[in-house]
Amino acid sequence: MNRLELKALIRELKKWSAPATVLLSLYIPPGRPIPDILNLLRQEASIAQNIKLKRTRDAVTTAIQAAIDRLTQIPKVDGNGLVIFCGENFNNEDFKCFMFSPPEKVPLFFYRTDKFFHVEFLEDMVEENEVFGLVIVERDYATIGVLKGTKVEVLDEFEGFVPGKHMMGGQSQRRIERIIEEMYHNFLKEVGEKVNQYFLPYIEMKKMKGILIGGPGFAKKDLYESDLLDYRVKKLVLQPLFDIPDQGEPGLKELIMKAQDILKNQKYIEVENLMEEIKYHLAKDDGMVVYGLEEIRKALQLGAIDALIVYEEPGSELEKLSQEAENYGTKVYVIGDELPDGEWVKKTFGGAIGKLRFKIY
Repeated sequence: MNRLELKALIRELKKWSAPATVLLSLYIPPGRPIPDILNLLRQEASIAQNIKLKRTRDAVTTAIQAAIDRLTQIPKVDGNGLVIFCGENFNNEDFKCFMFSPPEKVPLFFYRTDKFFHVEFLEDMVEENEVFGLVIVERDYATIGVLKGTKVEVLDEFEGFVPGKHMMGGQSQRRIERIIEEMYHNFLKEVGEKVNQYFLPYIEMKKMKGILIGGPGFAKKDLYESDLLDYRVKKLVLQPLFDIPDQGEPGLKELIMKAQDILKNQKYIEVENLMEEIKYHLAKDDGMVVYGLEEIRKALQLGAIDALIVYEEPGSELEKLSQEAENYGTKVYVIGDELPDGEWVKKTFGGAIGKLRFKIY
């Protein structure tokens, strides 16, 4: 199962719920002996006979038996392991059992029947593995965000109160300047604490690939050269520090584009550059761009599409198209409104547009 298919399945499984603990979730790492798991499930089925409420008892035993039936057909657990979800959706009395090997290794052995399916161990697999931290800091304002694939996410945006230079003379001026510098230091300390708080979890999960710091003045350098950043954060800061006049999401996007030489293989930059290529070919009307679902499918079958941009629309034909394109080995970029041209792709081209390797008409 690829990541797009897994993402769709997770979305579906999250809709399932039950008034009792009848939905079975089972994670099996590679190498775990099948007979051991079958013994566990048979013991659980025996214990389930003690459940007093008949409908709950029947639902649990049906889910366990469905898992047993599927596991008995498999000689061993290899590859990335197996995940099984079985149960009845009490909202519509629909029973399903899913068994699949995920796109990454199953990290643990886990068995539980609950009122919902435990998909939390899979969610990290559909998130982007490469995350870049983004920080814009000035004397009294800061924005902290992350870049995941093609998505820019603002994690925090906050303001401090740091007065400008004071024009009084003598000792009063020196005292006020010390107070102002202390307020400035305290603001940078708050920025450092929040950067550590937001970025360290990504670093511990080994997903943080680098951190960009920008801003309009000296605050970015003061923050970087201070001891306010955790050493694990600091060693991921990419050079140089960038001059960025804006805050908020526009500032983060400007920071990314200014760092495109550093991030040249990152998806956001790749999509932006691909979009520029597509616009160039559209302006020339040279037949090197394809759009429209049927036209794209034909081009895929010919092996003619170099790269495809698809607007994210869960459960739609566009999602199916993304999966088809991946199966043909085409590089697919799934985007949303987080990119400036996302809405343009959706409204003007029906949600999908591709750059061709060669003309087909």
